[in-house]
Amino acid sequence: MSKTLVAYYSAQNHTKTIAQKIAQELGADLFEIAPKVPYTADDLDWMSSTSRVVKEHDQEGFEVELSNVTPDKWPEYDTIIIGYPIWWGIAAWPVNTFVKHNDFTNKTVIPFCTSHSSDLGDSDQLLKELSSTGNWKTGFRFYQDAEDKDITNWVKNLK
Repeated sequence: MSKTLVAYYSAQNHTKTIAQKIAQELGADLFEIAPKVPYTADDLDWMSSTSRVVKEHDQEGFEVELSNVTPDKWPEYDTIIIGYPIWWGIAAWPVNTFVKHNDFTNKTVIPFCTSHSSDLGDSDQLLKELSSTGNWKTGFRFYQDAEDKDITNWVKNLK
C-alpha cells in the first residue's frame, strides 16, 4: 500500500498550514523540516543586510543544520510531498539541506511552494538537481494564504 509523507519548512506558518491541509486530505504523515537554530523575525528580514537570511544567501553552498534530517520510517514512504516558502526565487535553504541529505530512490517527489508574490520559478528543478534521485514531478505554487478549495483541488489532481 502506498504511503505518503508531507515534509515542509515554514518560516511564518503559511507553508505549515497548507502542508497540514494536504496531509489531512491525503491521510499522509507530516514532517517538519526544522533548523537546529530556528529563525527569528529579525533573522527573516530580507531587507536588512545584517539579517541571518541575507548573510546565508551570500554564502555559496551554505547549508542550514537541521534538528532531524531524515524522518522516522523514511524507507516506508513511496511519495514525498515537499513544501517550502520561496526565498530569492528558490526554495528556502533548510529544504536544500533536507533534499541533499536524503535518498529519494524509488520515491515520487512532488514539490510545492508558498509565496505572496513570487512564482515557482526554477525552485522545483533546482531541488531535483540537488537530489539526483527520485521521480520528481513538476512543482506547484500556492498563494501564501491559499483557500481550502484551492488546496483540495490540487490534492484531487494528485490522486
